[in-house]
Amino acid sequence: MVRMLAQGIIEIDVHGMTAEEAVKAVEKLVGTAGSATYRIRVIHGYHGGTRIREAIRRELGYGLEPKIKRILGGDNPGITELVLREY
Repeated sequence: MVRMLAQGIIEIDVHGMTAEEAVKAVEKLVGTAGSATYRIRVIHGYHGGTRIREAIRRELGYGLEPKIKRILGGDNPGITELVLREY
């Protein structure tokens, strides 16, 4: 499920997806994100989601996807944030 949270933040929930499916969904979202989007929040979960978190960091990490400036872990270990530009 994808939804716009606040202006400039898009959230995608990848629970129930395989790591490969989740990476493809996030790549598609990054590719279609407009200039108004500055952050994509990926909700992958904590216990089973660690595989997804690691796949996202491995496939979309620094220098691999030009739109992503940095990847942040949050206070919640089940969420990864992709920073597309500084707010």
